Amino acid sequence: MSTLSATDITDVGHGDSLGCDSEEGPSAATAEVKQEILSQTDLYNTSHDDLNDSMLMESNNIKMFFREDKAAPEGQPVKRKKGPAPKMLGNEVCSVCGDKASGFHYNVLSCEGCKGFFRRSVIKGAQYSCKNSGRCEMDMYMRRKCQQCRLRKCREAGMLEQCVLSEEQIRLKKMKKQEEETARTSAVATPSPAPEMPPLAPEQQEMIEKLVAMQKQCNKRSFIDRPKVTPWPQSQDPQNREVRQQRFAHFTELAIMSVQEIVDFAKQLPGFLELTREDQIALLKTSTIEIMLLETSRRYNPAIDSITFLKDFTYNKEDFAKAGLQLEFINPIFEFSKGMNDLHLDEAEYALLIAINIFSADRPNVQDHELVERLQQPYVDALHSYIRIKRPNDHLMFPRMLMKLVSLRTLSSVHSEQVFALRLQDKKLPPLLSEIWDVHE
Repeated sequence: MSTLSATDITDVGHGDSLGCDSEEGPSAATAEVKQEILSQTDLYNTSHDDLNDSMLMESNNIKMFFREDKAAPEGQPVKRKKGPAPKMLGNEVCSVCGDKASGFHYNVLSCEGCKGFFRRSVIKGAQYSCKNSGRCEMDMYMRRKCQQCRLRKCREAGMLEQCVLSEEQIRLKKMKKQEEETARTSAVATPSPAPEMPPLAPEQQEMIEKLVAMQKQCNKRSFIDRPKVTPWPQSQDPQNREVRQQRFAHFTELAIMSVQEIVDFAKQLPGFLELTREDQIALLKTSTIEIMLLETSRRYNPAIDSITFLKDFTYNKEDFAKAGLQLEFINPIFEFSKGMNDLHLDEAEYALLIAINIFSADRPNVQDHELVERLQQPYVDALHSYIRIKRPNDHLMFPRMLMKLVSLRTLSSVHSEQVFALRLQDKKLPPLLSEIWDVHE
């Protein structure tokens, strides 16, 4: 039974384009705040002096282009063409150890040995020690003697950790390629009447209806508590400290309300409460910001390039900046929202994506991976069946939707950077947000 984790990115060691995706794991949660996250108590009385609405960004694909000069007619500028890497001549050497290079791996010309060593080190999160205080000169002999210096040399040569894909990510990438190949084959085949799709199984139909109803029920609490949110200040004075703090508190309180909705929804998912308390915490801590982004994208209005919360609170990029976010993080949030808007998903598809996202067995600190995978699979099957019935001619919609979960992983790591930037601005987050996003003062 397979788990859907994220990673719509080609591994340089396995494909022909560069893509990077990183993820930061949460630290151990204190018992007191764990209780707070999973309790049904009102979370909206938390202090209003901070911001959190640090949403995120869509993944940035890194593409390598090698340029090749060609002679140009006299008097005309030389044109440069983008293209694939030049053919290996057979005498290239590894940038790490000097052995014979086999190609470009993880952004660096290297041998198969250093490629495999770097991949294993990143996946295992290996920690090495050097007997020579990290001063070893790396060559074909020393690469077997000092792993710490070898890993250091890999990084110095330019190998990118975020380009290393896990086995699960490679499996997901292959699945997408198979779907695309199937779609291409169907496109060139002689047109024939589309076979009638079987209806959803009764249990799938019932599950989808319950998910949509659960989401609507969870949203009601936010609408009821909407008057409690600190008002968005009308003053436009950028130097007014009180106005800046008020905007920060406004966004922070919206974030807390969103977290409560997600927790309420997760606790109603069949099987979630069967997990240990530790696994419940681990899943919530890493999925919350990604689900907040999904919810943000469904509230995006392309006509005015703005996002609306609770029907009345509408914000553009400038408003996000006034609340303390940086443009480097705001722009990807809106890009992701535009991409999701182009898919035209309905309530059922959003609800299924959120459930799949919550039950991701590859989250840090999850112990019972097998149980989490079993709980996730019915939602994966239901989404696949639902899409085939609703969009019978769009064979790529299912992998396209799953790849959005990949983008969310990248945005999650960017969100961590935004939270760190807020700390540098002396903007303190409320205890709930600090714990769920692993911010330790």
